[in-house]
Amino acid sequence: MTGGGSLTDEEHRVLDRIGADRLVPLVQSLVRAPGANPPGEEEATARALVEAATGLGLAADSEEIAPGRPNVRVTAPGGEGPGLLFLGHTDVVPAGPAADWSVDPYAAELVDGRVVGRGSADMLGGLGAVLMAMAAVREAGVALRGPVLLDAVCDEEQNGIGIRALVDRPPPPLLGCVVAEPTDLATVVAARGASYLRIEVHGVAAHAGHPQDGRNAISGAALVVADLDRWHTELAARAHPLIGPPTVNVGTIGGGTSGSTVPDLCRIEVDRRLMPGESIASVLRTVGARIEALDLGSRGLTWSVTSPMDMPGFETPPDEQLVLAADDAMARAGRGAAPVQGWTAACDGGFVAARWGVPVIVQGPGSVQEQAHRPDESVAVGELLTAARGYALTMLRLLS
Repeated sequence: MTGGGSLTDEEHRVLDRIGADRLVPLVQSLVRAPGANPPGEEEATARALVEAATGLGLAADSEEIAPGRPNVRVTAPGGEGPGLLFLGHTDVVPAGPAADWSVDPYAAELVDGRVVGRGSADMLGGLGAVLMAMAAVREAGVALRGPVLLDAVCDEEQNGIGIRALVDRPPPPLLGCVVAEPTDLATVVAARGASYLRIEVHGVAAHAGHPQDGRNAISGAALVVADLDRWHTELAARAHPLIGPPTVNVGTIGGGTSGSTVPDLCRIEVDRRLMPGESIASVLRTVGARIEALDLGSRGLTWSVTSPMDMPGFETPPDEQLVLAADDAMARAGRGAAPVQGWTAACDGGFVAARWGVPVIVQGPGSVQEQAHRPDESVAVGELLTAARGYALTMLRLLS
């Protein structure tokens, strides 16, 4: 252990129940139940999570959000006081070509002290660490003032149907939420949100030999793309000290049917990263005003802009009780002292902060930059153990 101060006898009793001999097989069982999304195959992973939880003496339930796509809730009981929520997701990105991997991506092999496999870092290792911590607290007979919940939702990697279904319900009384995504065990107190924009420019088709008879949608879309680039540059002035500025990225563009025809339609797909507290409604209003200023109507063009997906960001004050307790717990569990950080990625925690008004942090084993969504994805056993011990100490500090 590192970090200032000493641990209590009760804390030692809990941490003594967390060992690699239990935690590694638990994480391996989750990795070996593939839950690729797309297409949305979380059912096997959710089933493995429920089986692991019940095997550890924890209450676990699943609810189907869409056919074959359940959310899972695991509960460690406590008193009548507010509880603590741990949040994660059961889906993983597809493994990609097997030839890109040095091992079977779903075998969860232990190689040089690391569990290797799709989802090991993002974020089945985190789910396993939370389960192990919950079980250790229960087995040690600690009486908590409120319950510990683990909500593992489906569809985080695509459209967020799982988290949206969860936060559509009234929140339980909560002191805070820890998202167990991979942060190299750092405590993240701010994260950007994400949104997708779909812009369509409509024109009039005509023979390319007489382009004046048509209205070229691609030419109009080119003006839009140039303005989106300008917008991205302008947004750099709004940089947040921990998470940087909002960003605009044109990801795809497509239109027309042949070189000999004036195109009557062009579609643009855009990624727009959101700042904490920034709404998709305000983004759509701004995009609409900017396109309107391009005066595409004078070219005989019409346009539309919609958002098929948005995920809010969040920001939690560094002196919030949840931040102080969880960061100190992870430091004492073996991570050591580290500054609180921001995250340029987006996560489901933004929904919990925005819809439930609950303080949120992100804190988990593995690296989103170096491991997530890559061939030979892996997580170190040492980080899994530190995470589980840190989570257990957080539960004790906040609820016992």
